[in-house]
Amino acid sequence: MCGQCLLQGSNDIDRSTMFQQIHDFINNCNGEQVRFSPDLYADLCHLLTDHLVEIKQPIRGIEILKKAIRKIQLFDSQLTSIHADLCQLCLLSKCMKPALEFLDTDVTGIGAELGGNNDSKHFLLYYYYGGMIYTAMKNYDRALYFFEVVVTVPAMVVSHIMLEAYKKYILVSFILHGKILPMPKYVPQVVCRFLKPLSVAYHELATSQHAAIKHRETFVRDKNMGLVNQVLSSMYKKNIQRLTKTFLTLSLSDVASRVQLSGPAQAETYILNMIEEGEIYAMINQKDGMVVFLDSPEKYASPETLCVLEQQMAACTKLHQYIQEMDEQIQVNPQYVKKSVGSHDEDMPATSQNSKTTYTM
Repeated sequence: MCGQCLLQGSNDIDRSTMFQQIHDFINNCNGEQVRFSPDLYADLCHLLTDHLVEIKQPIRGIEILKKAIRKIQLFDSQLTSIHADLCQLCLLSKCMKPALEFLDTDVTGIGAELGGNNDSKHFLLYYYYGGMIYTAMKNYDRALYFFEVVVTVPAMVVSHIMLEAYKKYILVSFILHGKILPMPKYVPQVVCRFLKPLSVAYHELATSQHAAIKHRETFVRDKNMGLVNQVLSSMYKKNIQRLTKTFLTLSLSDVASRVQLSGPAQAETYILNMIEEGEIYAMINQKDGMVVFLDSPEKYASPETLCVLEQQMAACTKLHQYIQEMDEQIQVNPQYVKKSVGSHDEDMPATSQNSKTTYTM
């Protein structure tokens, strides 16, 4: 059965039958053929996603949507509207890893069905859901980037997706850097005008940790209380890390007082966890309750460090190749050539021949 028939008859057939038919269609369809009608093919996947969300069985659609994406993609780094569906199902099923193979691939192209303004929702949702997945996986660098993409997309109005992404951008920025990073200069003016006043509770976290209690109802309503708790924990840890740069020894009670913890016991718990995770280097003398801060033993001469360096150099080389390829594509793009030639002609001064008027008898 073709995709159009499935969509037209979806209200009349049994839901389980519809799922099986869509499943079989995606499995057996020809990728080159469905690319002639990408909008309809994507709508079919959206219909499947909505059905699985409604019956609360999102995990059933993960593998089939992965296959659906591969069939419509022209290359691995091409983004389609189906990516957002896959991320949504992975989040709802709490099965994040299947989405990572797509999220870890930087986007260098947009699918045909995402080219118009009518489908910007799925573009925003992909990066919003992707940011949530990376946050759940504690990959905060990548999460911050994904939320930033949502907020900086050119827009004339603010969408609810952008507002929710901005709130999470603030929280992840706190966790990663201990402060709210300034937005890029190219952020739309409408974002600065409307998003900040709608996120006052989140901005207050920067000035007072008591804001978590003051605005608890707001954070719970936004379903961000878990992230807020992580922000508070991160703030305590960053304050302890600052102490290691100033003091050689401190009592646990002094640490608790300076970091605003409840007491020496909580300070000891935080310090032990940070030592175990390699965030600080210290020793605790249980007898007198003193903490001795140590220098890092890492000399950056191990095979592991060399391996990390090689991976980063390979990533930089790959990125350089991407930029070169995109530059070459832009140089031969007819629209770019037309605009660049037009602007060049406007900059050229008028010649004496062109400035003169010729009269003929």
